[in-house]
Amino acid sequence: MQTLRCPAQLQLLEETLRKSLPTTLPVLGTVMTVARGNPASHEVLVDSWPHFSIVLTRLRPEEHRDPRDYYTNQLAVFYRDQGALQALLGGTEAVTQERAFQILGMQDGLDKAVQEVASARGLKVE
Repeated sequence: MQTLRCPAQLQLLEETLRKSLPTTLPVLGTVMTVARGNPASHEVLVDSWPHFSIVLTRLRPEEHRDPRDYYTNQLAVFYRDQGALQALLGGTEAVTQERAFQILGMQDGLDKAVQEVASARGLKVE
């Protein structure tokens, strides 16, 4: 995953996400916050740029204080391909098993993909 920091990249991503409202809403809000100064210490990650399949927003890893606190470790996701979501959840550095987390998204199939990856790894999902 690649972290977007450049204001021009964040602006282009924001414009792209606006075209897919309302499903992009959880991610778009964080992208807008990061592009406007990032007072909440979040980061925006994409699988590739500029042609991305998935966007993930999260609190910067150095800001995590308690790995069991899934309230502060909220992830927001927008994906164009469910395979990209399963790959993200299944084995990337962006989402680790060492930390409890909540995942926010408004797309059909998100819950099913999370359940499938969790059951394949023997993990509990609430």
